[in-house]
Order: sequence, then structure tokens, then C-alpha cells
Amino acid sequence: MNDAAPAPTPAPAPRRARVRAPELIGKGGWLNTGGKDLTLADLRGKCVVVDFWTFCCVNCLHVLDELRELEEKHRDTLVIIGVHSPKFVHEAEHQAVVDAVERYEVHHPVLDDPELATWKQYAVRAWPTLVVIDPEGYVVAQHAGEGHAHAIAKLVEELEAEHGAKGTLRRGDGPYVAPEPVATHLRFPGKALLLPDGGFLVSDTTRHRLVEIERDSETVRRHVGTGDRGFADGGPDEARFSEPQGLAVLPDGRIAVADTVNHAIRALDLATGETTTLAGTGRQWWQGSPTSGPAREVDLSSPWDVAWFADRLWIAMAGVHQLWTYDPATRTVQVAAGTTNEGLVDGPADEAWFAQPSGLATSADGERLWVADSETSALRYVERDGDGFAVRTAVGTGLFDFGHRDGAAGQALLQHPLGVTALPDGSVAVCDTYNHALRRYDPASGEVTTLATDLREPSDAVLVDGDLVVVESARHRLTRLRLPEEAVRFAGQAHRTQRAATDIAPGTLRLDVVFQAPAGQKLDTRYGPSTRLLVSATPPELLAQGAGPGTDLFRDLVLADDVTEGVLHVSAMAASCDDDPANEYPACHVHQQDWGVPVRVSAEGTARLPLVLAGMDEQG
Repeated sequence: MNDAAPAPTPAPAPRRARVRAPELIGKGGWLNTGGKDLTLADLRGKCVVVDFWTFCCVNCLHVLDELRELEEKHRDTLVIIGVHSPKFVHEAEHQAVVDAVERYEVHHPVLDDPELATWKQYAVRAWPTLVVIDPEGYVVAQHAGEGHAHAIAKLVEELEAEHGAKGTLRRGDGPYVAPEPVATHLRFPGKALLLPDGGFLVSDTTRHRLVEIERDSETVRRHVGTGDRGFADGGPDEARFSEPQGLAVLPDGRIAVADTVNHAIRALDLATGETTTLAGTGRQWWQGSPTSGPAREVDLSSPWDVAWFADRLWIAMAGVHQLWTYDPATRTVQVAAGTTNEGLVDGPADEAWFAQPSGLATSADGERLWVADSETSALRYVERDGDGFAVRTAVGTGLFDFGHRDGAAGQALLQHPLGVTALPDGSVAVCDTYNHALRRYDPASGEVTTLATDLREPSDAVLVDGDLVVVESARHRLTRLRLPEEAVRFAGQAHRTQRAATDIAPGTLRLDVVFQAPAGQKLDTRYGPSTRLLVSATPPELLAQGAGPGTDLFRDLVLADDVTEGVLHVSAMAASCDDDPANEYPACHVHQQDWGVPVRVSAEGTARLPLVLAGMDEQG
């Protein structure tokens, strides 16, 4: 006889909303599947994470990196499916998606959805968005933005246990089929630098190394770095990089390297071949982290380019929509311009907004720092303003307008430029990446012209003896162009981001950012509010009341009577920590996302706008 007290009955697991996942459809077809078209039925028995992404979006690239560890750890139970959902016209080209999948080492199946069919079926509102589907084909969670890998990992473990016990979990290899590798000297190179002897240093981005090339733009002298993704200092055969991009000469002759996915600035000594680390910890910067201090102790976020300007190394911090500086004399870094809000706002440097700045160049007279602000399809610049700096826009109007149109700068259009090159006459050449063109802006005339077309995703250009050597990233080469005496005039086209507007009712609109802390976590309120909400609109007149910052994840927005359409810009952040009273130092996690929601005021519209940061909208 057993006299022990019976074990308590465990509390039932909370019931999840049972929403059947819509089918995965896309006109562009499937990549990384060996030519097979996948359906949800093919994925039954697996935990599935659907990643809605587009390759222009640095936040989407961050998520790709966040998912790598999860993908490897749960390889026999988890399938990640990328659904490529384009913002720009170029991103709807199938070959561009093929290139991006290789460029960013996406090692899972990808559905090319140029018409946003699956995006609409899943009611997605932002890049990136992650949707979790259980082994029986039901949606169990949705997450927008970055910082959710830990929560998804926890959920996957729960699904494995639950469906393993039910017998509905199927283990084994997933549907990923690796494409055949292609042999080239460079693979999706990012940036280039002219060396003192007339050769070039090129960031061989997808192969995680630097390459020295002879002045003929083709012959390889040597490689710097092992070619394997990693973060290690040392000689040419020891150093490791992770998708390096920008290059700039420091006053001591060393080459600064924007080591993008390592979130670091490295330095290469050409004489010795030694690589050292100047700035960054290898960790990504999150809201609340220090924004200045000893360079090796401060986190950075996807530095994309570097340039020497105003006695500092300026850094295009694409991951947080800012410009930072590094001071070699004090070995410190600090924010120089930008607020982390994404958009196009000029003014004093500490009030300006950027959107993924990706190219930098100092003007010939040293008075301006030109900036390729890629997500706003804009050419911006920084100049001295009294004791500080100010940010101005030369070409571009905002996040949603782009195209290929020459003429007066006020109406000219670019499409996601990644590179800028200062020319001796004071003008600037722009690598207009998604237009496959080289453009020129002349401050003296205020005109934009086209210097060359039929390039393939140009990402940088170097001035050499009156010619421009262009990094044709998607053709894996350097191309030398003679600068024409007269530029081509391109009438071109104008585009707007093609996303359906949400119909909202006039009057008061309830904005709800849905956030549910992951299982085993709670909101971190030890140091004050753990959530943040910032709301603005384009045009600003759309909102009569409700714009500005706050700490609640809900807000009543009052719409103006005389504005019928626009874009609501919403930025949300929530911090959660492990809920374990016995742990004095619980692990904490930041979840954040920016939304740009096109809206149209209509009598038949909704009075509530839900945006899912993490969890499920129970009112939806």
C-alpha cells in the first residue's frame, strides 16, 4: 500500500486560439526546394515559422541572423519558410530574389510572392513579421519586428512536447535543398576603396572577407580573412568577418571596415595584413543600451559604411537609422545624428530622422558628408551648423515614394541607393542600386541626371583618373566607366510602395499594439515603464490629436476632419524578463518594431487598428 499523498494534477496548458493557416501562394514560385512547389500539407507534422521579409529591409536581415541558431538547433522538427514580400519594384523581380537568397545565405525554402498574395492572406502589416504554425496547421503566434527569437524558441519547445505526446510531430529532414555553388572571384561585393598603388580593396560581402585586386579591376592579389562567417582578429589567414561592407582610410593609414553582421568596426593594416577591432562588442545595439563610451564596450547595429569627416570616422549605422562617430584619439564612439526613428526629417543632427543610411562620402572640399539614405530613396547630407551639425535632403521625399526620374532635385526620384561618391567639381555620383543606374546630383544647378544604366545593383563607386570604377554587386565584379561629358536625361517613372490602405472610420481611432510576454516572462518594470509607443503621421495634419511619445501600448487617435488619407507611423518597444523570483539577474529581452500603415478615411472603415508586436490579437 502506498501512503504517499497523490501528486497534484497539473494545471491545464492555456488554450491557444485555433486559426487555420492560409495556404502559401506566390506567383514567383519556390526557391531552395530543388524545384518542388510546397504546400502546407507537405509541412504537416512540423513546427513552421513563416518569415515575411524583403531584402531591402535591415530589420529583416537582423531576423535572418536571429533565426540561424533556432534553425540549426531544431533542424529535425522545425521548418522556416521565407515569404519574400517586396516593397520596391526591383524587389519584385524574380532574379533579384534569387540573388538575395544567396547573398544573405538563406538556408531554408523561400516563396517569391511579388504580388503580396500570402502577405494579404495573413493580414501582415510590417516587415519583418514572423508567424508560427503548429504541426496540425494552425497559427499559434505572430511577432512583428526584431528580438523574438527567444520567445519563438520557447514556443517551439512547447509545440515539440505537446505534439510529440499527441503523436502529431514528424521528425526528420525538412524540404530545404541547397543550390549549386557558383565559382567567381567575388560574390556580391559591397564596397571598394582605391589603394595608394592604384589597386583596390573590396569587401567580398557574401564570402565574409576582404579582397585585394590589381589596378586592372580583375586580378586578385590576396584575400584577407578565412572566408568563414565569424568574429576573430589576426592575420590574413586568421581574421574572420561577417558580411563586411564599408571601407575608409584612417589618418594612420589603416583601413576601417564596417563589419556589418558582427556589429563592429574593424581595422586592417595593409602592411602587416593584421586585422584588429576598433569598435563594437559583436552584440547588436538595442533600445536602452549606451550610445556613447569606450568603443570596444558599446554595442553597434549593422554598420554599413564609414567615411572620414570633421576629424572623426563617421559610421552609417543602418540598423538603428543613425550616424555615429568613432574618435581614434580617445577610442570612443557616440551618436552623431538621428533619433532611431525611421523616416525623412531634416534639421539639427540630434533631431533628424534617417531610414537605413547605407553609403557615405565626404565632399571634395570637406564641408559636407553625403549620405545615401536607402529606405527613403534619398540623397542627404550633413554639414556644420554653428557649433554642431545639421542634416539636409538634396533628393527624396520619404519612405513610400521612389522611381527613376531626372530633372530638378525637388521632383527627381531614386530607388534604394546604397552608395555615394564625391566628384571633384562638387557634384556627387549616386549608386542608384535598385534602378541599376549611376546618377549624378549637381548642387550648383540643383539637377539630377543619369550617368549610366544597365548596371546590376551598383552598391559603390571609386573615382580613378577621371573614371568611375563601380561595384556591380549582383554581377560580382568591378566595372570601369568613363564619365560622360553630357549625362543622359531620363524621364523615367514614379512609384509608390504598393500596399493596400486600411480603411479607418472618421473621428477617433483606437490604436492597440498587441503584446503578450512570452511564456515564463513578464514585463520588466524594475526601472520604470517597460513599454514605449511613438506615433506620427504623413502628412502630420492627418492627426488632430494623439501624435507623440508615450508609455502605454494603446492610444486613442483623433483624425482631422479635412484629411482623407495618409500613413500612420507607429514605433513600439516592450522589454520582458524571465519570471523567476529565485534568479537575482533574470535574462531580459527587447521586442521592437516600426510600422508604416497606409490608411484611408472612410465611413465604412474600422474604429480600431490592431498591430501585433507579439502574440495573437484576441479581439481580431
